[in-house]
Amino acid sequence: MKITAIDIYRLSIPMEPFVIATGTMDYAQNTFIRIHTDTAIYGVGECSAFPMIVGETQDTCLVLARDFAQIWKGKDPLAISERLAELDLYIAGNRTIKSAFDMALHDLAAKHAGLPLYKYLKGSRREITTDITLGIAGPEEMALKARRLQDEGAVMLKVKLGKDPSTDVARIREIRKAVGFEMPIRIDANQGWSYEDALEALKGLEPFKIQFCEQPMRTWNDALLPQLRSETIVPLMADESVYSHHDAERLCKADACDYINIKFSKSGGIQEALKINQVAEEYGIACMIGGMLESRLALAAKVHFAYAAPNVKFFDLDTCMVGHLEDPVIGGIQYEGYKIHIADEPGIGADISSSFLDKCERWTV
Repeated sequence: MKITAIDIYRLSIPMEPFVIATGTMDYAQNTFIRIHTDTAIYGVGECSAFPMIVGETQDTCLVLARDFAQIWKGKDPLAISERLAELDLYIAGNRTIKSAFDMALHDLAAKHAGLPLYKYLKGSRREITTDITLGIAGPEEMALKARRLQDEGAVMLKVKLGKDPSTDVARIREIRKAVGFEMPIRIDANQGWSYEDALEALKGLEPFKIQFCEQPMRTWNDALLPQLRSETIVPLMADESVYSHHDAERLCKADACDYINIKFSKSGGIQEALKINQVAEEYGIACMIGGMLESRLALAAKVHFAYAAPNVKFFDLDTCMVGHLEDPVIGGIQYEGYKIHIADEPGIGADISSSFLDKCERWTV
């Protein structure tokens, strides 16, 4: 099998403004690719650029996608490790756009094998329920939204924090008043706190039954994570601190976190995500699968990954639910309330509708 052409699309999905500690997004800056071969099989991949976290934009993804396509044209897509190594040799970092190419290769390989991706990865089905994310707003506004989500069937909340510690504590206090103490709440500071702010905030949040706190500080403060863990009962989850399995090894060895959040846009895709999970599992550290602002296509790939990685215990697979105003996906992840399902079709089992793609800027290499 040989790669004959690669289609690259600017997959901009309009959305309601979404606020986190590091900025505001008003559309999903996604890239979609199709890898065509000299057979009837093609593979699809999607990534979602989040500039304030990964340092990539939709435009940087689109430029590099054309370079990557040139590198791969005429080569064997089933040699996944070799193909991905070529991208790392060409440019360091830029894991977001690499993740779309990784995803498309895995989709192709599973289709070639006639298997759903999770079976190709030696996984098996299990029950998955996602949280739902609350962006940053005033305490009362966030509490009202939390209660509305609870009334609509949400079973756990992920709350964005990372601003002034006292106001962040007030946000959770009001949310707990609104939803009670039975509903699990996890928080995400998105690197927004200094060490002193993190300590103040987490101490103040201890009475409110917090499941864990994602990425309390900037990554350059990783050396302070073990100390912070010793000062609070709130478990800490590393997110932006872990891009690779080498990062996971470093933090696990230092007893710097209780959990790790895996995202394809940080890891470069499924291949590295599996390595991160393996390292974490060896240290007894459970993982979460999360994302940026992907559509139901990339989210389906994440479910396949989770089926193949039993050490992934937490699921933050709501990215298309946090304000996407249009759904261009055929197939893909399906929601029954907040429970998640995927079909047993070969590959990822998802594509983007031609009517949506007809409106998108496109390049073919």
